[in-house]
Amino acid sequence: MRPPDNGSVAWLEFCPYLYRMSRTVKPYKELATGKKEQVAQMFNNIAGKYDFLNHFLSAGIDRSWRRKAIDELKEIHPRRILDVATGTGDLAFEALRLKPGKITGVDISEGMLAIAREKALKRGVEQIVQLRKADSEKLPFSDNSFDAVTVGFGVRNFENLENGLADMYRVLRPGGKLVVLEFSKPRAFPVKQLYSFYSFKILPFFGRLFSRDKKAYSYLPESVAAFPDGKDFALLMEKGGFRETKVRHLTLGICAIYTGKK
Repeated sequence: MRPPDNGSVAWLEFCPYLYRMSRTVKPYKELATGKKEQVAQMFNNIAGKYDFLNHFLSAGIDRSWRRKAIDELKEIHPRRILDVATGTGDLAFEALRLKPGKITGVDISEGMLAIAREKALKRGVEQIVQLRKADSEKLPFSDNSFDAVTVGFGVRNFENLENGLADMYRVLRPGGKLVVLEFSKPRAFPVKQLYSFYSFKILPFFGRLFSRDKKAYSYLPESVAAFPDGKDFALLMEKGGFRETKVRHLTLGICAIYTGKK
């Protein structure tokens, strides 16, 4: 099912189920807590193995994805960067290549932030990369505070995509740029079939083996399947006020970079 071509409002009326799916897919279905609380709990549980599993399960390709995402900011030479859902900080540290004055990373998981702080100390960049706990849908910053906002593999974990996009738009300065790096669903044969097998069979097996959290790496493919990717997410960005939105697919459609300006 594809959205109509007559604008984002019509699309929203046509596909409301995408919001319900994205918001109801949670790591621990047996618990009554909300998605936000469960996502924080899940990342606290797997924080110690997160980086290893990222690189192992993607065969190291995730590093090149982050480089390409940060390269999208070269044209605006940002001095102040906000990295939302920063996790262990890999995208924030990649952004150091741009030589900004300050990078602020926020996340709801203290476990992930602890790893990011250790990395900052080891690199000697704790004065440039500042990390704090914060809700991606209620960012504790003033309007027009940042030249750029980045999100790496985090938007599909938002409890409410519209709220998250609205707040990122709010804290961007006029002319500022949003860059979102996120998994997507390949459409072409046989990549679609191979990716589905890997995501729902291989990935959960190794995730359980190394992370000891039986639910975390089953949640990953479920959250990707429920996420409104490609043109659907670009339309969401446009509804949130972003202009000049673009979608750049990577590695046969396994991942995508989304960009938009305020």
